[in-house]
Amino acid sequence: MSSFDAVAEPSRRGLLDLLLAAPRPVGELAAATGMSQPNTSRHLRILRDAGLVECRTAGQRRIYAIRPAGFAELAGWLTPYALLWQRAVTGR
Repeated sequence: MSSFDAVAEPSRRGLLDLLLAAPRPVGELAAATGMSQPNTSRHLRILRDAGLVECRTAGQRRIYAIRPAGFAELAGWLTPYALLWQRAVTGR
């Protein structure tokens, strides 16, 4: 799955928003989103497979974090649109 496909789903974008603040264990992410732990893990696996998050093990917990390099494809595509928006807002 591409990074575009991965972020197309609102629940996955919500997980990314939570991980933007700090790395978090699956249980904490599940509690914050109201999703079941298996469903949260499924979405995190998709994000991991797309290269957007990474996982490390701490004892029995899996801690997920944003993988900044994974956003290069998204940023590359979005940059021209962001520049267009910036020109529209500033008038330059």
